[in-house]
Amino acid sequence: MYKMSKLGGIFGVVVLAFAGYADIVLQAPVGGKTVPLLPQVQKEIMKFTTHAERLRELNSDRESKQSYFSPNARWRKADPVRFSWTCTAGETGPFKLLVSETPDFQAPIIAFSREEKKLYLPRRDANFKIGQTYYWKVIGRNADQQPVESASGSFVTEDLPPRWIGLYGDVYNIRDVGGYPTLDGRRVRQGMLFRGQGLNYNSVTGEIPGRNRLLVVDVDYMLNKLGIRTDLDLRQTRETAGMTVSPLGEKVKFIQRSSPNYVGIFTESGRQVMAENFRVFCDRNNYPIYFHCIAGADRTGSLAFVLNGLLGVPEYYLGLDWEHTFYPDLPDNAANGNPNYWRLYQHFIDGMAQYGQPDDPLSKKIELYLLDCGITPEEIAQFRAIMLE
Repeated sequence: MYKMSKLGGIFGVVVLAFAGYADIVLQAPVGGKTVPLLPQVQKEIMKFTTHAERLRELNSDRESKQSYFSPNARWRKADPVRFSWTCTAGETGPFKLLVSETPDFQAPIIAFSREEKKLYLPRRDANFKIGQTYYWKVIGRNADQQPVESASGSFVTEDLPPRWIGLYGDVYNIRDVGGYPTLDGRRVRQGMLFRGQGLNYNSVTGEIPGRNRLLVVDVDYMLNKLGIRTDLDLRQTRETAGMTVSPLGEKVKFIQRSSPNYVGIFTESGRQVMAENFRVFCDRNNYPIYFHCIAGADRTGSLAFVLNGLLGVPEYYLGLDWEHTFYPDLPDNAANGNPNYWRLYQHFIDGMAQYGQPDDPLSKKIELYLLDCGITPEEIAQFRAIMLE
């Protein structure tokens, strides 16, 4: 058992004063080992390059439920990172595990283990970035009950998007919009934009907002770890009952704007709303931003397609990002009673084909679409400067 905590200043002074030679030996992960985060079933389905191939693979497994539909299959959740260590001189717990992006252990993730020499740091407590080097060490106590710490080890998280974000409350389908490669060899910056489900339920009557889906620890995590400063709610007013304050509290800027999806983003009113939404992402002061509808699927997916498409994320990843919401049941399967649902995603491609030349890259077509919405070249440059590494 363990719990999360913040590194206390007083405890830190004690460690510096009394820590002895390291008799706690790190076992795993060490030596810069690459640690996977994505569930294996998701990595397997991503090997297929087209939607049609992925659909066939899922269909072939539907009845047997051997892989993708197995009761043990994990979807839309990052796998935990497993830590283990040994004690060579009878060191005792509780053991304190520190994990940081920097070798000097600034702003670490902290977890505790009582007597066990291993700890699974679950997704909800860590939410590691992808393609990131992390440093870790363990602090215990020697026979004299004085602090003793291990040497530091390191590991690298697998460089494979998406980066899933887990919470304790009833909010799912959360992922970092960043981490994707672009056609010009750059990368979309992580920790800036997050997409997911609504932070509270839809209103039942249209008069009273739905109840909060978040636990107190989730609010703390989103504010103090993810650093969310803006909550962009894409739901209709009747769904939010005229909310004026984010479920994350008054310190977060709350913007509610009834937003279209799929073919709707190409209508006159849809282009106007898209322009208003896009300008939220052109202001560096708004970041980090969490944007969502209720399920984080259609309206959220439409906006995510435009944002990452403009940044130059290849169409392969854009299609996968839309699909990730629905795995293992892709919504255009006849078994779901809606065999033409994939056409909704195709509306993005067909709509953007109206702009530019046939051989223009998708990012250029989306840029021309946004200019048609009333966005300026300067605003597009501002967004790219913020979001591209």
